[in-house]
Amino acid sequence: MNRTKSDASTNLSVQSIQTFKRFTVWQRWEHVLLLVTVLVLFLTGLPQKFRTAEWSHQLLSTPERIETLQVIHHIAAIGLGIAAVYHVGNTIYLMIKRCLPGDMLPTFQDVRDAWQMLLYLLFIKKEKPLFGKYNFEQKATYWFVFFGISILGASGLILRYPEFFTRFLPGGIVPAAKLAHSSESIVLAVFILLWHFYHVHFERLNLSIFTGWLNDKDMSTYHTLEYQRLVRNPNEASEPGEKQS
Repeated sequence: MNRTKSDASTNLSVQSIQTFKRFTVWQRWEHVLLLVTVLVLFLTGLPQKFRTAEWSHQLLSTPERIETLQVIHHIAAIGLGIAAVYHVGNTIYLMIKRCLPGDMLPTFQDVRDAWQMLLYLLFIKKEKPLFGKYNFEQKATYWFVFFGISILGASGLILRYPEFFTRFLPGGIVPAAKLAHSSESIVLAVFILLWHFYHVHFERLNLSIFTGWLNDKDMSTYHTLEYQRLVRNPNEASEPGEKQS
């Protein structure tokens, strides 16, 4: 938790602004790498999925263009793989050190919160549920993206090295991987654009994943339980991933 002050030159008044630490520098860079690689993969994979479309014919009109697009796609896939390996490796490291926060793990409370939110949207309940550090929507996004990238990574490796995998797997694994890879990429892209971007960046401008900090108003409004906990115990406002004392 951090406090900053700004002086107003007109009346020399002092305004106190309270901010809360949400993400570490490494988490923010990890998110940027994820965002860039997924975007590049989508833009380079879409023309290959819809090769019969006229706009795709124009992009892939020569063998050289096809090869260039595939090279860019593979480089972006390596970048996404590095981000995924780092994330899993860091998670295992924190588990070994016994300092892995459990805030992103789904609980039965998330089911209750989702049900209460549904009742609120149907005008049956007058108040929204109160959330902690992460709400059920954020947890659903995290785990959906996690499993989606796992499917894309596994199917992409099979498509990249079919001779190797068909040595110990049936030949039908290759067309199955192709279907899974292309279908999951579309589902993941639609989910990120329509769900994640809307709830995080369009519904309200939340840039904490880029700045690392969340202001007092947004923290108290959208993460009320976490806000109340940190206000009561300011010493617990430690870096994400660090063991609290």
